[in-house]
Parts: sequence; structure tokens; C-alpha cells
Amino acid sequence: MRINTFKNIILSALFITTFNIGFASETKEGGDEKEFDANEMIMHHVKDAYGMHIITLNEGKEDEHHISIPLPVILWTDNGLTTFMSSEFHHDYNGKVIVEKNGGRFVNVHEKIYQLNDGESIVSYDAEHHPTNAKMPLDFSITRNVFMMWVSVAVLLFIFFSAARSYRKSENNVPSGLGSFVEPLVVFVRDEIGKPMIGEHKYKKYMPYLLTVFFFIWINNIFGLIPIFNGANLSGNIAFTLTLAFITFVITTFSGNKNYWKHIFWMPGVPVPMKIFLMPIEIIGMFTKPISLMIRLFANITAGHIIILALYSLIFIFKTEFMGLVSVPFALFIGIIEIIVTAIQAYIFTVLSALYFGMATEEAHH
Repeated sequence: MRINTFKNIILSALFITTFNIGFASETKEGGDEKEFDANEMIMHHVKDAYGMHIITLNEGKEDEHHISIPLPVILWTDNGLTTFMSSEFHHDYNGKVIVEKNGGRFVNVHEKIYQLNDGESIVSYDAEHHPTNAKMPLDFSITRNVFMMWVSVAVLLFIFFSAARSYRKSENNVPSGLGSFVEPLVVFVRDEIGKPMIGEHKYKKYMPYLLTVFFFIWINNIFGLIPIFNGANLSGNIAFTLTLAFITFVITTFSGNKNYWKHIFWMPGVPVPMKIFLMPIEIIGMFTKPISLMIRLFANITAGHIIILALYSLIFIFKTEFMGLVSVPFALFIGIIEIIVTAIQAYIFTVLSALYFGMATEEAHH
């Protein structure tokens, strides 16, 4: 059983490595190579985007063709609501393609949409390559990360409704199909996270959140490794991890009992001067806990993607196929770790959230 599991992890990592290595090639039109910029390539594939680019056929040739899923661009400008599909940029993110809509001209510069000032027909840049003759409108677009978040929600609803249906159809409460896969994970979160961290009598009301955040993070981490989704890096988006950490912070704050707040503002059992000294430290600690949750998930997921892409970049930096003999095996090794980390990071976020809930609801010991 363990050997088969390890073989599946190896094959999955090899699949990810084989498909992702194509992301690291950059060519000019006509097939001429241009100087490879590893930083630009890595950041382009790590950050969010306005479309779901799947693959490019005949790259650098006259019959070059992009296969992608266009997503809606929704902007609020001086002229009101402006909408169009991301495909109108024709996969340009260097500000060369101008989309004219609702009396405005829009360009995509490094996956940020700018509106050119009146009378301008080309983007001007400063020394740091920031547009100087354009402004950023309010952006409510459905980006790649937002789209994949909706997909993950749909997948989770399908999994849990299917698991619930298998229980209803079972005569002896033995699930089948997806239910047999979900049940051990639910029991694990309950018995290894909820009960030990929060307590036997109080864990139940927190289980819906703990289960949701565990599966939600795990599913999105897995999607981030699938090449066909172009590495939709949702957990590597600081806004995503910030939102989850903020929810944990709100639940912890509103769950806090008298004993919890007493330990923060007036630590029992210590001299008064020490109470005064500890109070600001404990108050700061209230905010550093969710901040650590946010940064830990964001940094670990993003770092794995960056390391893999950096290893691929070595082939194009040194301009020799022999470098692949070094970089590809290392990238495969990191890919294996990434597959394991998808579950570990979901587990750590859930454990720490449950720990904070347990600390907030713990009763005073006499």
C-alpha cells in the first residue's frame, strides 16, 4: 500500500515537472530567441492573471495559436461600468495591445489593467517600468484565482453532497464511493484536531469551519500544481490567506471567554508590575497569531512554485540541455515535496486555528 502511494506521488510529480518545463521558454516572433529573464518568467507564472492560459501551439511561428479560457474583465471608470473579455488583450501583458471600450483605452501591463489618459495612444514608462500616462481603474474582474476558487467550491460541494448521499443510501451507515474517501478525513480532523485542541465539550460548533478550511486549502493547493490550470496559485495569493486568517481571528475574538481576556489584559498569578509589562505583549500577540497564519501559508506555497521555476530557468540561463540533467531531477524532488506540502499546509492552518479557538474557550484551572 505504501509503495503504491509513493509510486503515485512520483508519477504525479513527474507529470507536473514534464508539463511545467514548457513554461520557461520565451521566444520572439519569428522564432528568434530573446534574452531570457528568469525573474520576469517566474513572477508572471506565480502571480494572478486575467485569463486561463492553457497551452501555446507553434510558439514563435506565424501560425502561433493560444488555447485559453477567457475571463470577464469588470472595471469601474470615469465613464461608469466597463466590461469585456480578457481575450481582447490577445495574451499581451506588456501594454502593447490597446482595448477601446466605453470611451476609454485600456492596456494590460504585467497583469494590471491601466486606462490611458485622454489623447494617449501608447504607454509611457518611468525608470522602474511603471506607466506614467495611465491610471488604474477600480477592478472587479474575475481573475484566474477567483475563477479557480469558484471551481474549488463547486468541487467541494460535489464531494460532500455525494458523500452525504452515500450515507443516506447506506443501510448500515457504511459509506461508499466518495463517502468512503471523505469519512476518514472528517474523522481525522475531528479526533486529531478538533477534540484535542478545543476540548471534548466545545469542539462541535467549530467543526464546520475546521472542515471547510482544511478541505478548501487542500483542494486549492492541489489545483495550484495541475499544469492545465497554468498554476492557479490561490494559496500563494496574500489576499486569500489574509481573508482566511482574518476569519480565524474574528472567530477567536468572539469566542473568547472571561478567562481568555483576563490572561490578555491582567495576567493572573503574577506581580502587578509584571501584569503591566505583559499586557501590551499579549495584545500584540492577538494580532501576530493570525498574521503568522497568513504568512506561513502564503510563503510556503509560493516558495515551492518559485523554486521549481527557478530550477527550470537554469536550463535557459546556461543555454545547454546538459543542465537539465541537474535541474530536472531536483525539480522532480521539489515536485514530490510540493504534493506532500499541499496537505501539510492545510493541516497546519487547521491545527493552529483550532488551537486558537481552544485557547479562547479554555476555562480557568483551580
